[in-house]
Amino acid sequence: MINVTKTFLPPIEEYTRQVQRAWNNQWLTNRGELVLELEEKLNKYLETNNVLAVNNGTLPLQIALKLLAKGGEVITTPFSYVATTAAIVWENCTPVFVDIHPDYLTIDEAKIEAAITNKTTAILATHVFGNPCNIEVLESIAKKHNLAVIYDAAHCFGVTYNNKSIFEYGDISTCSFHATKLFHTGEGGAIFTNKVSLQQKVFYSHNFGHNGQLDFSGVGINGKMSELQAAMGLAILPYMDSVISERKIVVDFYNKTLNFSKLKTIRIRVNTNWNYSYYPILFESERILLEVQNELNKSEIYPRRYFYPSLNTIEYTKGAKMPVSENVASKILCLPLYVGLSQSELNKIVTIINETLC
Repeated sequence: MINVTKTFLPPIEEYTRQVQRAWNNQWLTNRGELVLELEEKLNKYLETNNVLAVNNGTLPLQIALKLLAKGGEVITTPFSYVATTAAIVWENCTPVFVDIHPDYLTIDEAKIEAAITNKTTAILATHVFGNPCNIEVLESIAKKHNLAVIYDAAHCFGVTYNNKSIFEYGDISTCSFHATKLFHTGEGGAIFTNKVSLQQKVFYSHNFGHNGQLDFSGVGINGKMSELQAAMGLAILPYMDSVISERKIVVDFYNKTLNFSKLKTIRIRVNTNWNYSYYPILFESERILLEVQNELNKSEIYPRRYFYPSLNTIEYTKGAKMPVSENVASKILCLPLYVGLSQSELNKIVTIINETLC
């Protein structure tokens, strides 16, 4: 069986070696030695300054919205994983959708200003499939209207834009370390901010409000990463360059062999060093997508419809029509992409797709 992804795992002895450290310390949570070491090594690898490791990838969005959106309207994309919108609603804010660019698949910056009202407090934009939004224009709009900028960079581990980590942009950026992601801690995530005024708030927000053993700086929840999660991250991090390189080989093969006269893929923004996190293809119609998907499934190949449906169509969002997003969501399919895909498996995937398109 070939799934859309397969979790990368280090040699078991390298993971257990890290777990043994936590066992020896008898310290399993509350920002132990392994979590602190992981944060230090992530800052070095990513060339960031203020990574805070947390226990999943959605919690950073919730913290960011709690601190910056303050119950207002949040301009966001309808083309993302549901967690993006769910976090907005969960924090008692109102999602206001802006349609996406048909090539980049990120929020269409040309349509943002028309959606701003006197209730707008923030923009929450997703770097879809690791592809950056138009950061310069988006942040210029936010500055003009005094809005906070939050980036859902769940897919973006290792991505740089204009020679700078993608996590260095915005008031707050977030990342997921879920097992389906390039870099993972089983479950986990991270929150990044270079705003000095936010760093203390972000910290105490993930730590029950604690800012020191006896000091309570505000309301907080439990977002701490455990030592066992950090152990997985420490074991995996040394492999990340090779993981990205091997995924690039798969992407290059798809690019060279798929029949692009009848489909297309995402356009990566200029000045982006991409991480090959996903391989989305767009068909001419949903009917063709379903035909191809069915043929792949017959051979036990299981791509995924990322992201479907368009989030403005979910009942609890009550969103306006988003024609580009709805069209893209209906005909986009992410192909298998992971370390260990054999050449014969890749040949099989491409052959089935191309023959079905004929």
